[in-house]
Amino acid sequence: MTKSNKLTLWIFVALIIGVLTGVLLNGSYPPGADGSVDPALVGILDNVTILTDIFLRLIKMIIAPLVFSTLVVGVAKLGDIKAVGRIGGKTMLWFISASFVSLLLGCLLVNLFQPGTMMQLELPPADAATGIDKAAMTLKGVITHIFPKSVIEAMAGNEILQIVVFSLFFGVATAALGEKGEVIIKGLDAVGHVMLKITGYVMNFAPLAVFSAMTAVVAKKGLGVLVTYGVFIGEFYFGLLLLWLLLLFAAYLLVGRRVKTLVSRIKEPLLLAFSTASSEAAFPKTLEELERFGCKNRIVSFVLPLGYSFNLDGSMMYMTFASLFIAQSYGINMSFDQQITMLLVLMITSKGIAGVPRASLVVIAGTLSSFQIPEAGLLLLLGIDHLLDMGRSATNVVGNAVATVAVSKWEKSLDH
Repeated sequence: MTKSNKLTLWIFVALIIGVLTGVLLNGSYPPGADGSVDPALVGILDNVTILTDIFLRLIKMIIAPLVFSTLVVGVAKLGDIKAVGRIGGKTMLWFISASFVSLLLGCLLVNLFQPGTMMQLELPPADAATGIDKAAMTLKGVITHIFPKSVIEAMAGNEILQIVVFSLFFGVATAALGEKGEVIIKGLDAVGHVMLKITGYVMNFAPLAVFSAMTAVVAKKGLGVLVTYGVFIGEFYFGLLLLWLLLLFAAYLLVGRRVKTLVSRIKEPLLLAFSTASSEAAFPKTLEELERFGCKNRIVSFVLPLGYSFNLDGSMMYMTFASLFIAQSYGINMSFDQQITMLLVLMITSKGIAGVPRASLVVIAGTLSSFQIPEAGLLLLLGIDHLLDMGRSATNVVGNAVATVAVSKWEKSLDH
């Protein structure tokens, strides 16, 4: 068994043990009559989740220098601004197409299943506060958020899209220097390899992080949440499964039977993203595994960071699914035209706000108010959002992996 397979096995074992430990703790410290978590359990889980917090901090420590170094080297190797524009155009074409398919699939499934009508949940008052800030949802806020006012601030806040913008300028400028820029390129290439080596060290702690994350989720929510919201969770995960099949079918059309190798390569970052509910946690390992699959570094380092802002397929599907679920719950019938308009609004407003905390919920909140749907409906989902985010994060990894393979294939930069 290879080292990678051993780590994947340990992550899976940690996930199972975490679920069992969570069930045990939930039974030992049952919630109050109002559904509140026992204060004693909160104290225990605060200590347990230290492991997850440390792991995620270590991952975030790696991301900024890894994105900067690999993207600058990748852009510099492309040679000129025309090549950057060509690959950027192909990348955005895939992202827009995949986002549209994801949003449309969520729209079709929520209309087919009608979970809001079927579940008959007790609705919060229409004017209830959700605690979700929509300030970042203005057009000005979305566009200006893309451009850094300080590269140091962007790196300190792990604002991937802002780091990408600076890296593109830096890479093109370095390539334009010719021989003078080669020293910088060689140095940053070495930095990229150092960061991947550090990623290998940090990944050894992944099973502990997965154990603590799963323990905390199950201990707080209990398995009872699957009874109350089982219909919604089941239908949403069925939708994610269909989206996976569509994405992998697209990959099959591009690389044939090698799609099995691709799935085998990304299984570790998939498990990591699922159990920690963080696509970001899987970024360094996904980059490394895609290069091992055969994608050239210059393509991976260009497409993958952009994907984390523009190609979050799991989050896309959730946005239409959740928005229309809330409308159904309040008995609001939306016409076909209104639903298509909502889909197009989500296509635009969801781009480039990956740095906003709870980005999916922020986008949904803004969209609901635009269509006169009570924002308070989000309170129906806040309690299970972490469970849904686990599936969204794993799907985002699949979507970005397939996107990278697609652009690599189109650019004839895929080794067999």
